[in-house]
Amino acid sequence: MSAKERERQRVIEAVLEKRLKQAQAAERLGITVRQIKRLVRAYRQQGVAGVVSKRRGQASNRRIGESEREAVLACVRERYADFGPTLAAEYLASYHGFTRSVETLRNWMSEAGLWTPKRARRKRPFQLRERRACVGELVQIDGSPHAWLEARGPKCTLIAFIDDATGRLQYARFEPAETSRAYLRGLRAYVSQYGRPVAFYSDRHSIFTKHDPEDPTPTQFERAVRELSIEPILARSPQAKGRVERSFQTMQDRLVKALRLGGADTLEAANALLPRFIEHYNARFGKPPKNEQDAHRPLELDALALVNVTSEQSTRVLSKSLSCQYRGRLLMIQTNGAPAYHLRGARVIVCDDGSDESIVLLHQGKPLPYRPFARHELPPRIADDKTVDAHVEQAKQRQASHYKPPAHHPWKRPFKPESTAGAQAVLSNSLSTSTT
Repeated sequence: MSAKERERQRVIEAVLEKRLKQAQAAERLGITVRQIKRLVRAYRQQGVAGVVSKRRGQASNRRIGESEREAVLACVRERYADFGPTLAAEYLASYHGFTRSVETLRNWMSEAGLWTPKRARRKRPFQLRERRACVGELVQIDGSPHAWLEARGPKCTLIAFIDDATGRLQYARFEPAETSRAYLRGLRAYVSQYGRPVAFYSDRHSIFTKHDPEDPTPTQFERAVRELSIEPILARSPQAKGRVERSFQTMQDRLVKALRLGGADTLEAANALLPRFIEHYNARFGKPPKNEQDAHRPLELDALALVNVTSEQSTRVLSKSLSCQYRGRLLMIQTNGAPAYHLRGARVIVCDDGSDESIVLLHQGKPLPYRPFARHELPPRIADDKTVDAHVEQAKQRQASHYKPPAHHPWKRPFKPESTAGAQAVLSNSLSTSTT
């Protein structure tokens, strides 16, 4: 008997013993007096069995049909075998007309062996920080190297910008590796679309800060955000910027499966599918801000100036011939016959966006015309922990394309010269033939 049925038994016994009136019993059990009379009559005739539900052990009248259950499970096995119940229910509702609850699907998948509930791990407690009130006050940025394309394509890194007030994914792009240029491209795209936020919140990697306290020169990204009047803030732990860390944990499940269903096997195809995923992600996980005011400030730069600011910048000194060297190339200033003695020994800024056509030489904020000359190819830069995987993959591709002959190849057979006696016999025969 259930607790409800035992309580019902005690109340009916009190009615039979005249310790409780039928109206009071009906009020206590939440049923009508007429039902109390039926229970009293059944208890007198059958005893305790009279207050037990007659439907115990029988299927519910609202039970979902077995055919529908099997059809849903067949679809899950075919297309969403490694999906969790929540994500599978969303895809089934969007593309297959599934109208049941997530818990119903969870029970079906558990009974069919398609889902094993995971035991929640005990998490280390951290002091919670309230979200910022306005959009654009704080933007958390980070990159996540992961097998986003699984075995279909190369390993890559997802660069993401998350708004702290709403948790919305403001910018995302797949890059071969987590580099300064990848973040500079993201910065350019973000401020072009939304404007300048108040602050960026990042980790303490060398892309964002230098660990030598005696080196006052900022990193490329730090220089760019300060030129745009954006405050860079560094987190001391991954939990401090937990919003972007948790978003990566979610996307490593949902985005990987979305790319698989979309058939993406290259970075270009994956980036083409990102806008649709970002829209769905923000609709599913985005929160309304406490204050509707937008804290983004308008961008007070034209497109060309923004490209120069968000490029890698290096300082060079012009020689007497008005030339400088940059990454194995000689850049010669073109004066078109005009006197330019004032440029000798002048300091210029080389703005490199990553392509040969985008290199700009700036002198006192103005671009200088130049002509490039190839000198020699520089060796690749030293890899750090963010780019070492990309360098390893490139090395594997180069080594795979290099042909190595097998051990039984004719090239590897040892050279065996003819014996001395045989050589002398051949020489004597040739001499005798020539004499005759």
